[in-house]
Amino acid sequence: MKTIGLIGGMSWESSVSYYQIINEEIKLRLGGLHSAKCILYSVDFEEIEVLQRNQEWNKAGDILSEAARSLELAGANFIIICTNTMHKVAEQIQSNTDIPLLHIADVTAEKVLGEGIETIGLLGTQYTMEQDFYKSRLEAKDIKVLIPERDDREIVNKVIYQELCLGTINPDSRKEFKRIIKGLIQQGAEGVILGCTEIGLLVRNEDTSVPLFDTTNIHAKGAVDYALASSDPSNP
Repeated sequence: MKTIGLIGGMSWESSVSYYQIINEEIKLRLGGLHSAKCILYSVDFEEIEVLQRNQEWNKAGDILSEAARSLELAGANFIIICTNTMHKVAEQIQSNTDIPLLHIADVTAEKVLGEGIETIGLLGTQYTMEQDFYKSRLEAKDIKVLIPERDDREIVNKVIYQELCLGTINPDSRKEFKRIIKGLIQQGAEGVILGCTEIGLLVRNEDTSVPLFDTTNIHAKGAVDYALASSDPSNP
């Protein structure tokens, strides 16, 4: 079993889910008293969020690169970033380490394609929805990506930062997300990616008529696949 290096804390709410899913999956697959070999480096999200807001991505990337190097020195065999948005600096992190980084958009794309879906809705922070660092990896695999209208993107972003990242689950926000998802379906979405690791705390598959792709669950289980593989994937 390979040792998983987790860069977490963005927010710690979803990092808890990563740790739980990874260990539950290891137990399910291996049985007995097995648990995951993993090392967690949890950053201070306040510091990262300020850099996001100020568009100082290189500085944020430096912080996460240092976290990745620490995980590598501690014995991690590969890295996962326990958040969607900070995959914006994934290439910067990868260039500063000698171990692979398992990209959340890549394992999510594999899951979407495995369901035979060609057009997908994407919810996440405004950075994830509006910028290309995430969508381009999906589009490179011939997946058409739809995002909400501007006002709805602002609602999604506000709920993520002002509620979900603080552990607040608001029924009114759930209603708004269900409305926004319905709008994406009306545009032609055959499924919806929950492209923020906290959104799965708010909406579930039973809340909509199309499949929801919870990136926390997909990424965590993808990390287990990687950790238990007899050899590393050629293109992580």
